[in-house]
Formats: sequence, structure tokens, C-alpha cells
Amino acid sequence: MGRKRQSLPIIENVTIESIAAEGMSLFHHNDKVVFVPFGVPGDVVDVQIVKKKHKYNEGRIINMIKKSAKRIVPFCEHFGICGGCKWQMLPYQEQLKAKQQQVHDQLTRIGKVELPDFMPILGSVKTKEYRNKLEFGCCDRRWFTHEELQDPTLDLDNGNHSAIGFHIPGAFDKIYPIHKCWLMEDLHNSIRNDIEAYAKSIGMTFYDVRQQKGLLRNLMFRNSNTGEWMLLIQFHYDEEGDEAKAMQLLQHVAEQYPQITSLMYTDNQKGNDSLADLELKTFKGNSFIYEAMEDLKFKVGPKSFYQTNTEQAYQLYKVVREFCFMPLNDQEACTEAPLLYDLYTGTGTIANFVARKAKHVIGIEYVEEAIEDAKVNSQINKIENTTFFAGDMKDILTDDFIQDHGRPDIIVTDPPRAGMHPDVVNVILNARPKRLVYVSCNPATQARDLQLLDAGFIVKAVQPVDMFPHTSHVENVVLLVRK
Repeated sequence: MGRKRQSLPIIENVTIESIAAEGMSLFHHNDKVVFVPFGVPGDVVDVQIVKKKHKYNEGRIINMIKKSAKRIVPFCEHFGICGGCKWQMLPYQEQLKAKQQQVHDQLTRIGKVELPDFMPILGSVKTKEYRNKLEFGCCDRRWFTHEELQDPTLDLDNGNHSAIGFHIPGAFDKIYPIHKCWLMEDLHNSIRNDIEAYAKSIGMTFYDVRQQKGLLRNLMFRNSNTGEWMLLIQFHYDEEGDEAKAMQLLQHVAEQYPQITSLMYTDNQKGNDSLADLELKTFKGNSFIYEAMEDLKFKVGPKSFYQTNTEQAYQLYKVVREFCFMPLNDQEACTEAPLLYDLYTGTGTIANFVARKAKHVIGIEYVEEAIEDAKVNSQINKIENTTFFAGDMKDILTDDFIQDHGRPDIIVTDPPRAGMHPDVVNVILNARPKRLVYVSCNPATQARDLQLLDAGFIVKAVQPVDMFPHTSHVENVVLLVRK
């Protein structure tokens, strides 16, 4: 006989104390911290413990006794289900306070270096429809909520439960249908819902990720502040007639939505939806769109990396530029234009944005396609003082590389969430630039790197920037100067 499953304990009448990392809230019980999603400080709730750990527990709210005075009504009908925008019940100013505190706590507790007063966080220019890129999965059997499963009219056996939407958190094969998403301009909702209806009307199959079959697989939308729209549809050709149906759908979209200036597609037979190694075809228009920033234009293709909040990216890059070039003393104000290294340069957005104030900018990035985009962006904007290199940062940025290309006066680094490799940190320390501007999407790993960089630099300024309203994610820019 199997062991009898123990019932999950319930803690009654507790008050949520504060916001925690990763979008959780917390309270203390029996000398342990309990983390709970979707809580607001001041909520009085009953909580069921779902995970017991050595130093903390995790729970979920099962009963709201009294709502916090800070709690607001979420504006999205899919809140709490799709996995995104987990802070919609929290006023935006409270979100900003929590993010500011998150940066402060992580840099202080993990970094353990001398820090100046932090600048107030820069809130996002837009708090709705702020993203310029969204992806939606297609599935032949959608995920149902507990409430939906209680509906007596629901027929799970009729085989007509295909849908387009977002993946449920922690489940690669479960997609919840989205009717209206507030993350991007509303046109994408009209297009997506129309595609779903039209695909079903012509008998198009939707993808089954476990069986790896089904024709309609994935949608990726991009739009830009120049008014352009891109749509890339991933198909999975299984049988004769699939390609004809795909062309029929593309023709329908092209006719119905002239706003789409770049309509593309691909036949993806892989086990995942990544684009890097796929051949992409253009059905209508161009294979790219343009983003504008000040007097610069940036060419963005379906495989390009570009900050997903266009308006706030501009605010972020202005901080980077100011940290690079603001004089810290009278002597600096008189020096000649600096040599600048831009590490993890991506498509060269920061490199090109700061180039006109530099003698020369050297950009390094792992993805070769991104480096080609960076070169094109320099050409488009008639910027001639940039040079770009593709390869693994720790392999390219060596002492010999600096010997060959010049010792940088300024280094800008914008690494992935994992932070910088220790070898890269050591090369930066050996290069001894006058200043280092560190842009991070993960203040925890940034704090770890600041501790390593403390051997040669002191932190001069800290500027948090909110790129993703209604989420717990926060960017942070730190200015370090050589000791």
C-alpha cells in the first residue's frame, strides 16, 4: 500500500508584512519566513503551506480575510493565471518602492562594498502597452483553470480545445488562451484572435509539443516607435496540404492587416521554438523594422536583440551615456574623447548611442548575427568610429586583445542575468579603465561582481531603472571609478 498523503497545513489569520524578491510577499511564522505569491502588505489572510524548506516555507493564499488598503483591482482579465504581470494588484508607486528596496538590499547584503546614496528609481514612461515584442504559443489542447473545470457544460472529449496564448509557469506543454494582453499595443490582440479563428475555420491543426505534430506552432510580434509591425509565424509542416494552408493563412493576414510591414514565416521541425538556426522567409514587406532613438535609427530583425521597452530603453541609455561622460572633476572636463569598450554589446545599441562622444568604441558580443546587426546600425547612422568583434567574452577580451586595440578609458558592460565570468572581471581589473559603467538586469549577480571589482574600483553612483512594470524585474546601472 502507498503511504497516506499528509494534508497540507493551514496558517490562519496572518498579516502579509512586505514584498520579497521574485515577486513574492512574506510574513513570519514560528521563527520562519513564509513566502506567498500575490500578497500585498497589510492583507490579512489564511495561507496553506505548499512547500517546507529548512530555512523558509512557501504557501498560497486560500482565503482573504481583509484586503490591504494598498491593494488595487488588477486591470487584466488573465491576472494570476498566465504567469506575467504578477504585481497588478500593487499600485505602481508601491512597485517602484519595492524595486528600489530590492536593489538596495542585494547590493548591500551580497556586494558588501562601500556604496553611495542610491538615486531614486526611474519609473517606466508607460505602464501598459510598453513592450515591443511578444511571443505566443499554439497548442492543440489548452490548459483549463480549476474554476473552468467545474463548469458542467465543459466537454473535454470533443477534441476542439486548440488555442493561442502563454505558457503556464513551470509547464512547457500547457498553454492558457489569451483574449486581451495589455503588454503591447492592442492591434496585436486583434491579429492574434483573428489568426486563431481563421486557422480553425480552414481546418488548420495546432501544435502538440509532446507529440511534435500540428501545423500552427508559434507567433512572434514586434512593433516599433516608427509605427512598423512585424509578425513571424512558425509552422510545423506534417502532411501534404499543410504548406498550402500556411500560405492561405499568411495571405489572409496580409490582406486584413496592412499595418504589418514585415510578415515572415518559417517551417520549424525542431524540438523547440528558438530562431537562431532557422531559415526565415518573408511573405510580405521587409525582413526588418526600424526603431528610432534621438537622431539614430536601429534596424531590428526577427533574430535581433533589442530592449523590449522602447521608451524606457531610451531613459536607460541616457543614464549610461551620462555615467560615461559626466566629468567627475575639473581635470576630466578638459581631457580628449575617450576610447570606450562596450562588452556584451548585442546589436550595438549602446555602442552606437554613445559613439559620437567617444574617440572610438569597440563592441564585443557572443552572437555573430547580433554583431552583423551592430555593424549595419553603424552604417545606417553614418557612424565610423565603431569596431565590433564576435565571440565568447572571456576568450576575446584578454590582456593581449587590450594590448592590440588600446587600453580603454571607459568600459560599459551589460552582461546576461548570470553576470560576468571571473576571467572577464580579471581582465577589466588589469585593464584599469578610468571608469566602468555596469548595466544589469539582475542586481544579485551585479552585487557579486561588484565585490570582485572592489579590488580596483569604488562605486560612485547607483541608478535603478524600471523596464518592466507589474513584474519584480528591475535594471540597475552602477558607475565605478578606478581607485
